[in-house]
Amino acid sequence: MEPAQLTLAIRSTLTTTRIIQQYMQHQNMATRYRARRRRQRGHMSDQDMDTDFSESMGPDNACIMVLMGQVHAVECRFWAQETSTDCWDRIVLQVWDDSQWLRNFRMRRGTFMELCDLLSPALKRMNTKMRAALTVEKQVAIALWKLATPDSYRSVGNQFGVGKSTVGAAVMQVAHAIKDLLISRVVTLGNVQVIVDGFAAMGFPNCGGAIDGTHIPILAPEHQAAEYINRKGYFSIVLQALVDHKGRFTNINVGWPGKVHDARIFRNSGLFQKLQEGTLFPDQKITVGDVEMPICILGDPAYPLMPWLMKPYTGSLDSSQ
Repeated sequence: MEPAQLTLAIRSTLTTTRIIQQYMQHQNMATRYRARRRRQRGHMSDQDMDTDFSESMGPDNACIMVLMGQVHAVECRFWAQETSTDCWDRIVLQVWDDSQWLRNFRMRRGTFMELCDLLSPALKRMNTKMRAALTVEKQVAIALWKLATPDSYRSVGNQFGVGKSTVGAAVMQVAHAIKDLLISRVVTLGNVQVIVDGFAAMGFPNCGGAIDGTHIPILAPEHQAAEYINRKGYFSIVLQALVDHKGRFTNINVGWPGKVHDARIFRNSGLFQKLQEGTLFPDQKITVGDVEMPICILGDPAYPLMPWLMKPYTGSLDSSQ
């Protein structure tokens, strides 16, 4: 080693030694001060009589051990609870048949994989140095499991080897992805003539759909909770749906508080506006008796009677009704 390098190494060692000595001296003074205060108060215990690391070794010995590499710095790490994903990776994906998929996810494996492909643009994540990202398939499976079963977030998390906060995030992210990517492709009117023919075969001519509302249970909101209590006595939001002859959604409106009447929701929906303007269905009329009847929808007594909406008679009926 060159003389200049040797001199630099000695200076560096002396500087490090001086810093360690000052730290040890500070620790010794603090320890002695606390011990003296305890003795003055008469609370000296066996634990207080023990000498700490700095007193037993002394600053010089500690410095030497650090410099000789016998005492190593502690590396900080992020620790996470180990969880098992065997159920998902080795059983659900590899062993389950279509009947098991239907019972737990409400769809077959092939449909599930097709759904994952459609949602992939919104759900695909990149791995980070901290952890591997959840696959699209796992995110969708977590969300479907939670939506299809009454399990808690913690229970679903244990099922898939993730934390309960991850379950909540997956449910919200998948729901947003479905809304953004799939709603406009799936919930659509489709072929009107097929729907009309389907209702005609069931006994009602020139019908383009049936409408009703259903209540989706929710937890009581923090504000205006009374507005969300429906007529059955629980908290909910209302889903208004128009369905075709096979019960498939062709138009939806969701989000109104459970206390709101179906007729009010209907009158404030985009569906009502389209029906009123005559833009939802083609201008296709049939003659019933001496009355021209356009394509109409069917509703229960909660809905208003309109030229394009038929509802049942209410009260006691006579033979003509």
